[in-house]
Amino acid sequence: MPAPYDKPMYGSDVMVDAMRAMGFRYVSLNPGSSFRGLHDSLVNYGDNAIEMIECPHEKIAVALAHGYAKTTGEPMAVILHNVVGLLQGTMAVYYAHIDRVPVVVFGGSGPAAYDRRRPNIDWIHGANVQGNAVRDFTKWDYEPRSLESVGQAVARGYRVAASEPAGPVYIALDAGLQEQPLDGPVELPNFERLDVPAAIGPDPAQLRLLAEELVAAQRPIVIPGYAGRDPQSFYDLVALAELLGAGVDDTGIRLNFPNRHPLCVTGTKALEDADCVLFLDVKDMGKATQVLNSTARSVESRLAPGCRVLDLGFNDVNLSSWSEDYAALIETDLQVTADTSVALPMLLEMCRTLVAGESPAEVERRRDRAREVAALHDAAWAGWRASAEELSDARPVSTATLATEVWEVIKDTDWVLTAGTAAEWAKRTWDFDQPSRHPGRQLGTATQIGISLGVALAHKGSGRLVVDLQPDGDLMFDAGALWVASYYQIPMLVVMFNNRAYYNDWEHQERLARQRGTPLERAHIGMEIDNPAPDFAALARSFSWHAEGPVTDPAEVRAAVQRAADHVQATGLPALVDVVCAKK
Repeated sequence: MPAPYDKPMYGSDVMVDAMRAMGFRYVSLNPGSSFRGLHDSLVNYGDNAIEMIECPHEKIAVALAHGYAKTTGEPMAVILHNVVGLLQGTMAVYYAHIDRVPVVVFGGSGPAAYDRRRPNIDWIHGANVQGNAVRDFTKWDYEPRSLESVGQAVARGYRVAASEPAGPVYIALDAGLQEQPLDGPVELPNFERLDVPAAIGPDPAQLRLLAEELVAAQRPIVIPGYAGRDPQSFYDLVALAELLGAGVDDTGIRLNFPNRHPLCVTGTKALEDADCVLFLDVKDMGKATQVLNSTARSVESRLAPGCRVLDLGFNDVNLSSWSEDYAALIETDLQVTADTSVALPMLLEMCRTLVAGESPAEVERRRDRAREVAALHDAAWAGWRASAEELSDARPVSTATLATEVWEVIKDTDWVLTAGTAAEWAKRTWDFDQPSRHPGRQLGTATQIGISLGVALAHKGSGRLVVDLQPDGDLMFDAGALWVASYYQIPMLVVMFNNRAYYNDWEHQERLARQRGTPLERAHIGMEIDNPAPDFAALARSFSWHAEGPVTDPAEVRAAVQRAADHVQATGLPALVDVVCAKK
């Protein structure tokens, strides 16, 4: 039988038809026998049109899909092997839930029919309800029991994942159904009539009240969260801030606002002076508005007494009954439930109408407020520049110097930052002037390299220089991920933010040492990534990357990064520079 063959002959061919109909461009996986039928059909019947991305670990497969979907807004497919592959990928599924990213995870399962099971292996790798392993942090899971139900299951999974608030879904595909020969045609639904539904719109009367409160405020601050998942929101928020003279304190969950805009007050104390705060699609209102005492585990509100609190977003829609990622409730004066991609343009127009009738004195008051906010912005940037200059010759290389030197290399290119911001120093030295520059901040150790691969895959062929400021602890979890970029020729520039430590936790040990009077010099035990120090450049070269380092002299950072960037842009292949950084 020639490959690719032109009509479905097995159950897995029907599954591929459904996947193709939903428009998946890629499917990431680590191979497994429970989906051997689907694998064969994707390669041969489907002619690898849904391009297969082989990964060294299931967690990387899901994280790669996470980064791709976070960048494009389109769900990417993943396949995990039976129970054991699903369990390996579980953490990455949870992070897709936390980050509200549409990922459609397919699992090979079974066979459910006992008479089709191999001894031992199909039993110990199987489960009665396979989706139960991720049910608490997926939007939906299902296992179709017939080929006739596969089409609807795939369509529903895609719709549920992509409908905001987005998130992961899991669909188990029985190995027996995959390998079942067809004795006749299997009718699939009209997929054109099963597209993703329209976004949730706001109650117009409540949105009008919110607009009136916002316009009436003397010192408004806007705190955006996931709003930036819609690129247009980046520009609508600029227009809203300029209209009202409002400061914008960006959470960084998505890139919501240009960091060098004079009304960007991220990293300042503008919030403490606000008389009105508007949250835009923010899940955790506490993190943005509270001061944390890490040692005592106590918080104090940054909001001034009497500050009006407004909220526009999904609120309790899709609330998990298991994960507490929804965080603490913050008391609000007015909440409007809606997708900000729909509601923010409406809010902007309402505010324009209200402002249009204002007196010259009120117009001048807004201009004065905008100048006050701009002064806070300028003062913050001046402080950051001074700190960076003071640390420019420090050894090990300061984080500020790392970010500054990388910026000097990339600033005249069309660049994208993948996940980590080098302890926020990229946000203090780079110019995030377009929504495409950054899909949003990192989610913690053992997430960044996988997500970064997905971001780079999404931009492959675009001509953009994709930059990953890569923490060392994160790469230690998933070093094999470097092979994926090499094998699939995914162009990305990795600059190691290498402090040779799990320093986030090291810092906690230092706090406790000061609190308890235990020896501070023992805080490194169980925390350092040193003695021996991993040679990340040698590791990358073993996977055929261009690589340099370790770089310890701050004067050598820029040249090394420039050579690596030139390599990526000239060849379309990945490159890594290992920079040894200070721990603080």
